[in-house]
Amino acid sequence: MARDEQLKERWARTVAFFQERFGDGEEMDLDAILFIIGVQELGQLHRKFSKDEKYQLMHIAICRVLEPYGYYEFSHFDDEKWPHYRVMQNLPPLKAGEQSLLMKEAIVHYMMAAEVID
Repeated sequence: MARDEQLKERWARTVAFFQERFGDGEEMDLDAILFIIGVQELGQLHRKFSKDEKYQLMHIAICRVLEPYGYYEFSHFDDEKWPHYRVMQNLPPLKAGEQSLLMKEAIVHYMMAAEVID
């Protein structure tokens, strides 16, 4: 199977996983999936988040899923137990479609490493 086809299939399984558990019948987009990964990484599953915290959760998710690619490295937890990352390498300039593809690939890799999908 071609790499693109394999990624497409794995992305579909990833989206299905999140939709079944969190979608409430609605389609899950990339941002929604990043938010959920951020909440998982924070470990504070049953609380409400402010708008600013929601953006921070998405940032946590982006850092976490791109960590294996060498772009970020976990630094520390702050006093409120929020994870912080340091930039190890700047992301290359990417067009919107390329950014989306990189994020999908990184999320699929994250899900495979967690043995949620194969």
